[in-house]
Amino acid sequence: MFFPRLLVPLYAKLLHLTDMQVIYEDNHIIVVSKRSGEIVQGDKTGDEPLSETVKAYLKEKYQKPGNVFLGVVHRLDRPVSGLVVFARTSKALTRLNKMFASGEVHKTYWAIVNNNRLPITNNRDTTQNNGYWLLDNGYCMLTHWLTRNEQQNKSYAYDHEVPNAKKAQLRYRLIARGERYQLLEVELLTGRHHQIRCQLAAAGMPIRGDLKYGAPRSNTDGSISLLSRRVQFVHPVSGQEISLEAPLPDDPLWKKLLAMNNE
Repeated sequence: MFFPRLLVPLYAKLLHLTDMQVIYEDNHIIVVSKRSGEIVQGDKTGDEPLSETVKAYLKEKYQKPGNVFLGVVHRLDRPVSGLVVFARTSKALTRLNKMFASGEVHKTYWAIVNNNRLPITNNRDTTQNNGYWLLDNGYCMLTHWLTRNEQQNKSYAYDHEVPNAKKAQLRYRLIARGERYQLLEVELLTGRHHQIRCQLAAAGMPIRGDLKYGAPRSNTDGSISLLSRRVQFVHPVSGQEISLEAPLPDDPLWKKLLAMNNE
């Protein structure tokens, strides 16, 4: 199919809009599944962010004149995929900002990490076992103190408090284990820069493809195998319980590990 040169950028943009995965949408919020490589909000790269793509989608779908309102309430790292929540009204934006800040929005991540069979004990001393201990419900807790290097865009984890560090906690459980990799479910208890990536690496389990945090090789598409899998919250306007799940990435390893869990 031939397109005049001036229409090629427009055609590419329309293709991108139709390729975008909308998971949930109403008058106040919209939730989409971000692809690895997309940025949520504009940055120094100048690449079009997901927020602008969503605006264009809403403008096209509802034939809205002028600018479209869209509020960014949280972000995902560029190589991470999965659910991103946006506000479509100022009322929803204000309330969602408060909900995210107070921990009322529950997010669950899935991560593929190397198959490192770490010895786990009931030792509650977080200075041992790389900062983790076993919880009664099958989850393991990780506690570290993170410092951030702005120039490197990287965080560093310590098993003890150090100057200018922030305490970071998460918990995880094993979903499935293959020969080379294992699939973890991760829940953040604090919100720090690159927290999941940094803490799992510090525990000897770098995320597959995450060269920045010690993975031995990159993924072919430049992604890292970290997915914002599930989000649960009370709708900021209607009060309805919202529970949403992101589709798995195209990489067949995700489906293979999940199939092991279902056997």
